[in-house]
Amino acid sequence: MLQGKYQTILSLITFSSVEVGKHLYWKIGSYNIHGQVFIVSWLVIFALLAIALFGTRNLNRLPGKLQNFMEFILEFLQDIAKNQIGEHEYRAWVPYISTLFLFILGSNWAGALIPWKLLTLPEGELAAPTNDINTTVALSLLTSLAYFYAGLSKNGIAYFSRYIEPTPVLLPINILEDFTKPLSLSFRLFGNVLADELVVSVFTLLVPILIPLPVMILGLFASSIQALIFSTLSAAYIGEAMEGHGEH
Repeated sequence: MLQGKYQTILSLITFSSVEVGKHLYWKIGSYNIHGQVFIVSWLVIFALLAIALFGTRNLNRLPGKLQNFMEFILEFLQDIAKNQIGEHEYRAWVPYISTLFLFILGSNWAGALIPWKLLTLPEGELAAPTNDINTTVALSLLTSLAYFYAGLSKNGIAYFSRYIEPTPVLLPINILEDFTKPLSLSFRLFGNVLADELVVSVFTLLVPILIPLPVMILGLFASSIQALIFSTLSAAYIGEAMEGHGEH
């Protein structure tokens, strides 16, 4: 019986030492950063900037197809901010919400559409930046900073009265909520992107010709939904922080 317990403990220690995936590390000072995440992130940012510049360089009163598409995207992103933050306050937050949505969408699609495994690195492999928990946590912390800034800039010190509403008994729960928001945002995005890439990889290994295509299309749809969820929740948290808690 003791031998069985020791074997269980040993297996748990061995499992805890397993690292998920290999990474290309860049050393900056005393820090190691994931180089493959920065490479794909820069490519996504460059692609988004190129599309934005190319699509808005010749604006006309009678828009063409490309200008119509760009205006549709802008109106769609404005609606996300307006519906969650409110008609009077949303304009200042459209750039932030739009950047979140487009970067996450571009990152997810880059991981789903581009065969990164064909490119070899000294160590690790290229993948969607949102496949790395560090990226999703960084985006979630940005949203946390954004809604704290929104609440303080709108309501001043009265913003903190929200922690004792409707009763001071809820103070610990309201404080805990500020930790659970970024946790849920980051792990939801990371888990869905990672699961999608694992499913496609497994299907490609098992049946490499036609079967993975429907799964990849479903993955593109799921990636778009994840970008929408992340940006919508971020806008909702900002709108919630800007409510007039101290005015009544």
